[in-house]
Formats: sequence, C-alpha cells, structure tokens
Amino acid sequence: MAEITYIQAITDALREEMRRDERVFVLGEDVGAYGGAFGVTQGFLEEFGFYRVLDTPISEELIVGAAIGAAVVGMRPVAEMQFADFISCGFDQIVNQAATLRYRYGGRQGCPIVIRAPSGGGVRGGPYHSQNPEGWFCHTPGLKVVAPAFPDDAKGLLKAAIRDDDPVLYFENKYLYRRIKGEVPEGDYVVPLGKARIVREGADVSIIAYGAAVHHALAAAAALEAEGTSAEVLDLRSLVPLDLEAVLATVRKTCRAVIVHEDWRRCGFGAEIAALLAEQAMDYLDAPVLRVASQDTPVPFAQPLEEAHLPNPKKVADAVRRVVST
Repeated sequence: MAEITYIQAITDALREEMRRDERVFVLGEDVGAYGGAFGVTQGFLEEFGFYRVLDTPISEELIVGAAIGAAVVGMRPVAEMQFADFISCGFDQIVNQAATLRYRYGGRQGCPIVIRAPSGGGVRGGPYHSQNPEGWFCHTPGLKVVAPAFPDDAKGLLKAAIRDDDPVLYFENKYLYRRIKGEVPEGDYVVPLGKARIVREGADVSIIAYGAAVHHALAAAAALEAEGTSAEVLDLRSLVPLDLEAVLATVRKTCRAVIVHEDWRRCGFGAEIAALLAEQAMDYLDAPVLRVASQDTPVPFAQPLEEAHLPNPKKVADAVRRVVST
C-alpha cells in the first residue's frame, strides 16, 4: 500500500494500463507536451510517444469522435475533457454514437472508450468550469458512469473502465485532486464497476452519496455522532450500473435516507435514488427521503455565493436532523 493523492491515483492507473496494453492511448487538449491542464499526463509523452499521447484541437466533438473511431478498429482510447463542462460540445458523439453503437451493431461491436471528465466546484471556477453533468449521461442507455471519492477507487475504477468493452464516463472531482490522500494498493488493483461500499457504519440514518459529496457526508456523520445520531454513509462509486441492492440494504437497516450529490438538485441522480426507494423500500421508510444538492442556478464565481450554492457538511447534517426527528 502507498499513500497517494487522488490525482496521483488517476495518473498511476493510466500509466499502468498503457504499459499493460499497447492498445490504450490518451487524447485530448494539452495532454501531451503540456502534461494535461492538471498535470495528470505529465511525462507520458516522453514515455509513450506522440502516437499514444495525442494533443488535439480544442474540439470535444472531435476528441470523442476520434475516440469512437479508434475503438471500432480495436484501440482502447482514454479521452480527456479538459473540464467536464465542455463535454456538452461532444454530446452528440457520446449519446447518439458511442451509447448506441453496440445496439446498432446487434451486439457484434463494442465501443471501449473512457471519457475522463474533471468536474465539480469549490475552486471558484464559475459557471464554465464547475459543473457536475453526470445526470445527463445516467439517463442515456448504453453508457456507464462512475464517480470515485477516494484515491483507491480513483485508481481501481479507472482501470476497470479502461478494460470495459462499453463507453464509460469517468467523473473525477478536481476539488479532490490534491486535497485527498489515501492508501492505494500497488500493482494491478481493479475495482469492479457497479459495486457500492459502506464507508461508515451507522444505525439511525443512511447518507447515500458519491464523488466529493461523500466527504461532506462523512464530515456531517462525525458531527452528528456527538449529538447521539449514528449515520451510515454509502459511497455509490458507480452510478451506472448502480448497486441497487446496497442502496436498499442500508435503508432497510436504518429506515431513513438522505441523498447527497454536487450536481443540481432538479433531475439530479438523487431523484432517481429517491424514486427507487419509493418503489422498492417504502415499507421500510420511517421518514421522507431528503436530497442535499447544488442549487438550481449556474455555479457562482464569488466565493460566498459558491459556498451557498454547493452542498456542505452543515447542509447534510441539517437534513439528517430533519429525517431523524420525523
């Protein structure tokens, strides 16, 4: 085990997969000579050469389209969106081409691409550099969506995504890049897609979260413990496929649920979780399911406004107090 940052875990996963399989290559804006906007691919050009570390024009549609074409002829591309916000420029290629390719070919052809999407706020990036657009893609059949919260999952899920034969959107929260450290198994460490995990045991309420919101949930749970409330925290890790049994199991245990994510509240993934609980766990619920998410506005640039906009431990704790007192 080695204690490394979240961003180093991403770098390690990419480097190991490129060494393991010569079909794996990276492409995106500034991933080569510059080493990536955040330094994820620093040194890759020197090790793997420009045929496997491709600097592209500033065109997300081109990046995704080229990745799809390469996948069809047997490669395993990892495409970087410099910021997740601009993934919308490649939306057609993702949802109309990559997502439907296996279906259109009657299962005879997969589309093994990974789209890395640095997402999230808390960095004063304003409305163009702070979004969490995972909800757009969870809605689309044919796509897989993951959102790691810890360095070990950042590594293990990325390696699993690269090896998957279908398109995977990998949402990495840039606020966590150098703020979160953790022990990560060295060598070939893979986390299967579609498996949630309990990151804190509890008995009174389940806090269901993913990505950076997991850390808000853990901080809230620690504060609530001093008040006598035992909160269990479930890290989804993978949104599509979703570990529904893990979601149902924790709610059957605690009979209360608070769902936390950084995406907008309206039509965010939390709404899907709440609907599933209403359909399949109503007999266990002793209180309404509450959601804590970003407000339904563009992400503000000013720090006080951004802090008010985003979820935080206090908002999570307040929601827990409401459901526990019901």
